[in-house]
Amino acid sequence: MAEASRIFQTTLMPSLSQTLSLRKHCSHQTVSIRRTSPAIIRCTISTTSSDTSRASTAPQPIPWGCEMDSVENAAALQKWLTSSGLPPQKMDIQTVDVGERGLVANNNIRKGEKLLFVPPSLVISANSEWSFPEAGEVLKRYNVPDWPLIATYLISEASLMESSRWSNYISALPRQPYSLLYWTRAELDRYLEASQIRERAIERINNVTGTYNDLRARIFSKHPNLFPEEVFNMESFKWSFGILFSRLVRLPSLDGRVALVPWADMLNHSCDVETFLDYDKSTKGVVFTTDRPYQPGEQVFISYGRKSNGELLLSYGFVPTEGTNPRDSVELPLSIKKTDKCYVQKVEALKKHGLSASQCYPLQVTGWPLELIAYAYLAVSPPSMSGKFEEMASAASNKNRNNKEIRYPELEEQALQLVLDCCESSISKYTKFLQASGSMDLDITSPKQLNRKVFLKQLAVDLCNSEQRILFRAQYILRRKLRDMRRGELKALKLFDGVRNFFK
Repeated sequence: MAEASRIFQTTLMPSLSQTLSLRKHCSHQTVSIRRTSPAIIRCTISTTSSDTSRASTAPQPIPWGCEMDSVENAAALQKWLTSSGLPPQKMDIQTVDVGERGLVANNNIRKGEKLLFVPPSLVISANSEWSFPEAGEVLKRYNVPDWPLIATYLISEASLMESSRWSNYISALPRQPYSLLYWTRAELDRYLEASQIRERAIERINNVTGTYNDLRARIFSKHPNLFPEEVFNMESFKWSFGILFSRLVRLPSLDGRVALVPWADMLNHSCDVETFLDYDKSTKGVVFTTDRPYQPGEQVFISYGRKSNGELLLSYGFVPTEGTNPRDSVELPLSIKKTDKCYVQKVEALKKHGLSASQCYPLQVTGWPLELIAYAYLAVSPPSMSGKFEEMASAASNKNRNNKEIRYPELEEQALQLVLDCCESSISKYTKFLQASGSMDLDITSPKQLNRKVFLKQLAVDLCNSEQRILFRAQYILRRKLRDMRRGELKALKLFDGVRNFFK
C-alpha cells in the first residue's frame, strides 16, 4: 500500500548477501511440542575471533520480503491467492506511477461495483492459526492485545520461510516498509523540526520500542525456545509494526476487527476517493465499492482514511501533492503560561477533562475546531473569571460529545490574538526550515546514502509546505477578524465621543 519511492528502499536496506543464515531451532526445554508443528527457524550469524567462535545476537537485516517495486513477487502472490480461493479479479498487479506497485483494472469497472471478495480464510487477524501453535498459545495466555499479537504472528510466520502457508504473501511484502519508524532521531530532529508530526513520530517509535521490550521481558525471555532473540528482536518488530501501520485495516462489519488483507493491501491511496475496505456479510468476503468507473489500464484506488498529510507520512511514508488533500490539517500548539496568576487552577481544570497545560488542535484550510477557541478563552481569562474555568476546560475537550460553542465577548479579541500569535510562531519555524533546506549540508559521502537523505528531505519539504499553507490561511482569517473587530470598536468609540462632545 502507498509505496512512495524506490530510492528509500534501495538505499536503506543492505543487500541480500548480508542477510542471516537460517537453521532449524532445536530445544531441550520442557515444553510440549506437537509433531504436526514445524520446527521453528531461527536466524544466526557466526563471528570468529582468535579465541572463540559463537553465535551473535546483534540485530541483523531481516531475510524475508522483497524490493518495494517487485511485481514478480506480487504476481506470485496473486497466483497463490487464486489457487487458495480468491475469486477471479478485475484487477492485476502492475508497476504504476503512483505507488510503484498497484492494482490496475483489466476490465471495465462500473461505479458502485463491488470488488476483491477476499475470503476470511485469506485474511490475517488475531484469530489466525499459527504454523507453530505453541507460540500463539503462550501469547494468548498472557492476553497480548491484537496489534502486538499480529506483529509477533507475522514475524513467526516469516521466520518459517517456505514452511509457512503465508510465505507467498510475506515474500510480496516490502523488506523495508515506508515508515517514520525507520527515521533516526537525528533525521526527525533535522527534517521535521517545524512540524508537530515529529513529536507523534517519536511517540510512535517509543511505543513500538516499549511494546517490544515489554514482550521481551514478560514473555520472550521466559520462552526462549519459542521466541529466540535472533528472530524476535527490535529490527524484526520494527519491520512488522511498519507493515501493520501501513497495511492493517479495521473492518467495521466485523465488530471493528483489525486485519491484514492480502491482495487488497496492494491498493494505493487517493485523496479523491471515498471508498473503504470492509467485510461484506452477504458475499462473506472483504470488499470495497467503487465510487467512480475505471477503464482497462487505469489504476484503482481506495482511501486509507480521512487523514492529514502528516498522518499519511507518519504511517505510510508519503505526502500527497500540496493542495490535493481536502482533509489536510496542521496541529497548532497552545499552552497556559507558567507566569499566569491562575496557572495552577487552570491546569487542574484541564486535567479533569484529560487535557494538559500544553495542547495541540488541528487547523484546516476551512477553519478550526470549537475546542481550540475554548482553550484560548481559558488561556487568556483573568482571575476574576475563575468561576468559568471549569466550563472552558470542558468545552476545550473533544471527549465531551455534548460540547456547545461557548462565547465570552469580553475575551474574544484576546483569544483570537493568542491563536494568531501561535500561528505566526509556527509559520516562522516553517519559514526558517524551508529557507535552510535549500542549502542544507547533508554531510554524506556515499551516493546511496545521499539519495536517501535527499528523499527524506524532500518528504519533509513537501509536508512543511502543505502545513505552512494552512497556517497562512488561518493567519489571514484571524487578522481579518481582528481588524474588523477593532474597526468596530473604534467606530463605537468615535460615536461615543461625538455624542459626549454634542452634550458639552
